[in-house]
Amino acid sequence: MSRLLKICFLLISVNHAEITYSQNSEDLPPLLHKAMEEIITGKYLNALLDILHFQSSNVWTADMLTKVMAYFHAQEVTFNLSSLQMSIKSYLKNLLYQPRQLLSEFQQLDQQQFQTAMKYLFNSRKDHLEMGNIILDWDKIRERIFQSPGVNRTLFHVTLDKCFLALSALDCVDILSQVLRVSAVNYLQPDVIGSLPNILPEDAFRNLSTVFKDLYDKTSANTQRALYDWMKQILQKSYNMSEFNESTSWVSAENLWILGRYMVHLPLEEILKISLSEIRLFISYDNATKQLDTVYDITPELAQAFLERINSSGFDMRNTSTIYRLGLLVCFYDGMEQMDAAVARALLHQMIKCNQLKGFQAEVQKLKSQLLNIAMQNQTLNDTLGSLSDAVVGLTSSQLESLSPEAVHNAIATLNQVSGWAKSQVMILSSKYLSYEKVLSFYNVSQMGALVTGISTQSFYSMNPKELSQIIRGTTSQYLSDLSPAQQQGILRKIAASGDFSSSVKDIQGAFFKEISLSGLWKQTGYNSSMMKEKELRRSQALYLYELLSKKNYPVDLLSTGQLVKGVTCQLIESMGTDVFLNNFKLFEMSLHLLSPYQVNCLAWKFWKVSNASIPPFLLLVLPTDYLEYVSGPLCVPFIESLGKTELDLLNPSLHKKNAVLQKVQECLVGMARRGQLWRGSCKKSNLNGSVADEYDVDLLGNLICHLPPAFLRGRMSLKAMATALHQFKLCQQLSHKQKTEITYKFLELYGSPNNWTAETTLDIGPFIALLSKGELNILAEKFPDTILQIAKTIAPMSSAEELLSTVFESISNATATIESSLTRPDCLGTRAPSSDEIIKLAEANVFWSVQELKCMDAGTFDKNVELLGSVSGFNSSQLIALKEKAKQVWGSLPDWKSYHIVSLGRIALALTEHEIEELDLHSIDTISVLSQQTEWTLTQARSILQGFLEDSGQTIGTLKSFDLVGLGAILCALNSTEIMSIRTAEFSAAVARIGLLFCSTPVLRQFKKVTESVFGTAASWNGSILQEIGTIAGGLNDSELKAFDKNLMPYFQPIAVRHIPPEIFQALSAEQIANLGPENAAMVTRLQREHLNASQLQSLQLALDGARTSTPETQNGASTTQAMQTPAPSGAPCLSGFGIWLCAVFTLHLPF
Repeated sequence: MSRLLKICFLLISVNHAEITYSQNSEDLPPLLHKAMEEIITGKYLNALLDILHFQSSNVWTADMLTKVMAYFHAQEVTFNLSSLQMSIKSYLKNLLYQPRQLLSEFQQLDQQQFQTAMKYLFNSRKDHLEMGNIILDWDKIRERIFQSPGVNRTLFHVTLDKCFLALSALDCVDILSQVLRVSAVNYLQPDVIGSLPNILPEDAFRNLSTVFKDLYDKTSANTQRALYDWMKQILQKSYNMSEFNESTSWVSAENLWILGRYMVHLPLEEILKISLSEIRLFISYDNATKQLDTVYDITPELAQAFLERINSSGFDMRNTSTIYRLGLLVCFYDGMEQMDAAVARALLHQMIKCNQLKGFQAEVQKLKSQLLNIAMQNQTLNDTLGSLSDAVVGLTSSQLESLSPEAVHNAIATLNQVSGWAKSQVMILSSKYLSYEKVLSFYNVSQMGALVTGISTQSFYSMNPKELSQIIRGTTSQYLSDLSPAQQQGILRKIAASGDFSSSVKDIQGAFFKEISLSGLWKQTGYNSSMMKEKELRRSQALYLYELLSKKNYPVDLLSTGQLVKGVTCQLIESMGTDVFLNNFKLFEMSLHLLSPYQVNCLAWKFWKVSNASIPPFLLLVLPTDYLEYVSGPLCVPFIESLGKTELDLLNPSLHKKNAVLQKVQECLVGMARRGQLWRGSCKKSNLNGSVADEYDVDLLGNLICHLPPAFLRGRMSLKAMATALHQFKLCQQLSHKQKTEITYKFLELYGSPNNWTAETTLDIGPFIALLSKGELNILAEKFPDTILQIAKTIAPMSSAEELLSTVFESISNATATIESSLTRPDCLGTRAPSSDEIIKLAEANVFWSVQELKCMDAGTFDKNVELLGSVSGFNSSQLIALKEKAKQVWGSLPDWKSYHIVSLGRIALALTEHEIEELDLHSIDTISVLSQQTEWTLTQARSILQGFLEDSGQTIGTLKSFDLVGLGAILCALNSTEIMSIRTAEFSAAVARIGLLFCSTPVLRQFKKVTESVFGTAASWNGSILQEIGTIAGGLNDSELKAFDKNLMPYFQPIAVRHIPPEIFQALSAEQIANLGPENAAMVTRLQREHLNASQLQSLQLALDGARTSTPETQNGASTTQAMQTPAPSGAPCLSGFGIWLCAVFTLHLPF
């Protein structure tokens, strides 16, 4: 029998080893004697803490360990140093996977042990812990502790339970702040806040209040309210109660400062009772402005109550110094009677920060508009432009058009700092500025700030290439990613044509670099890895650059540099030596969001090949489903935790595999619950069904919570877990309607009827209120109209929130139902018309205006809000036609429309007929670039846009430049075969990556494929980077070309290209080619494509979906050559309690730690 099995046998059956010699326990110091007793009884945590405390004030002597081992022998327990060290390490590791047990053990620590634990966890700077010859890598253990969500929660609970009794309040506050910064939103639940001490020394209370103020945005609305109540309770106790009565307030200047952002939870009546002297003192604080700048969720009523008290306290509310102290309170300023222009301008200057408010933007815009009118009294817009701050964003296109070029030039220092411009406004102002400057130079462009996006593509292309190179290097480069693809292409094309491109490539940073074509990269030299650090790469670029740079660089240098990891091929991964691969795997893991599912699959197979015992659990997800059988017993927790920290959608599992993973998660939850009983020594039968029982399960699941099936949410999610999971659910990006429905039902079960909800509960439930019934929504809208409006603003698609948006529309309409159209037309008499306030508030809910109401809209209202109306995704064709006709009324006949008019239309442009499109001035590729972003054009409309551009710009297809092709975008799908073949090869090659994003018809793709061959050679010569570059154009390949591709190239077809291969062509692929598609491409195969496949091809498709490795057949048997690491005990096996069975398992199992 091996030594390990002997130890297991000894520990479980408590057979005693032969005593070799005796040692009096009195030879050991009392604390060490206590620790040894704890080791024998399996209380390793207690023992470890006692030993650590002992050695903090004692030196280990040479014979100390000898005495320790002798003591064990005397107690008839056999240990040696290595087994003891391994046991302690393994025990600590297992505790990390049992956070509830860790909590139980922490709660049983005596005061001295607890103090020692806190000291070493939070204040120790030691890398290693040494106890004689036993050395623990403390840095690694501590790092693992703080990475474990469940353990962090345990530390939080233990700190609340024990810390304030065992340590100084200041130390406990410091510990709490460290733990809470990991996940305040999950740990600080309202019921937990009741455990906070209600008596604290002043300095500790201030420090803890500061922690809570810093975490304000990371907590729920209910938690914010609970924390306010806790702070209020303590502040009221410290208030001189002898002076307290119903007419006075406990809110002093100092208390306001301590409350910080929590001041927004003060009741209105409490604010109105605040002593005027205290308000005056508070506003006089130097940091009052900083505090008031952060009250993003204040309401108009509370803000105006504060303003009233400030005014009554003796401050001159029209004094510039006072205005600067008001912070976000200025957003709700009132009392504008007889205000002079200077005060209005001061207010406008301060109101630039009002866009940070969480709501009430319509009210802010209305106030800005009123102040704008006052600021311009007795002056022209030209004279005041530079002093109007960001209120200029509220100017209509006709007002901006009336500005002189000189006025724009003089105000550029203000205009270039303003955010929130509409595209049409930027076009007007840029045009005005540049018409004054005459020549477009680097200096002029550098003065424009965000307005640089209004420079036309043709203007960029007309610039001196050296000046353009300076723009790429200069401060203006931060705005280059905001330029349209056509503008970016115009800049690149001009620099490339100048011959100065090589020196400029290294200076092109961020997303702008992605616009460089693959063929453009081929022509340059002098690349190095450091040059790639700040660049975003398309996968085609990365494939080329990684292969090029790998000839002169080590993998570690390339994998850690920017986005080059996108270019790692399976062949490169496979060719890595074992040590190189394992040493660099962390770099792959850190770049998981950049890797394709195919690359992750390759990593998984490589890891399985070189070290399957230590494979990161999340990689099992991308291997065939059989490999999930390896996940059992002690591997369950690391498996779920690993998946919980990973974005499952990044791994792109097929539906079948996703279901298998979720089934494995449920099995693990059942097993974990049962093992939890074993740990506690309970042999009682339980009806545990793998439910998510509490906050610890929610912590463990992490991102997996987003993928739990509806039935699981309904039957296996406890209400306690739901309360913790609420925030996590709100972060989920792709919940199905059924999931949302079940989650909403659970919230109704948890919080009761909406009749009883508070504003905080409504805000916390957030987007899930869209699943409530119309009656329930009406109740909430009546009680909390502003809260409902705030939530509705975050929900865009009409289809997912029709009832909610309808409720919002009715709520706002009912509040302003008396407003009638100002138009005197007979058909508008008695018809209510949309106002600017309503349009801003409604956002997507504007979809509920009737056609007649839209027709009766005031001209000024339309002109001011056309961009917002054009962004509403739910308008039907009748509504769009009504808005188009309104545009004609406001702007005049179609030939008179300027480019900025057309650009501002958004979806309204879809209502233009082919004949109307012919009347428009479409000479600018920038206008076309905006129009091409709409995806609902008919072929005839698209054809009219194309013809209009060619005629108005005086071009033919053969003269189009690459930036014209990029700007035309989806309009290119309207080209006929003759036109496509007349595109110049050089221009096409520069734009091919953008063209490869288009969803054109198969005949058009076939013609694009022919032009592509003139750039990259015949299809038979294409490599992976070319296939990635051309995208959907690969959908134009014929059957003989497709089946001629090497199987190893199949993963390099873009997923959207696979979907665009006609079914009758797709069936030409061999079974081997299909098997090598890779999981992402296999998932894109359509139902029609499947229907054309034979049995062998379908089987290969399933292999690809599963992530099977077809290139090395011997690995296919891997899943059957190694049995699962743990065989479950027979159902009749006795229930073994205590630490012994666990330790036995630790010795015989490989824990991935």
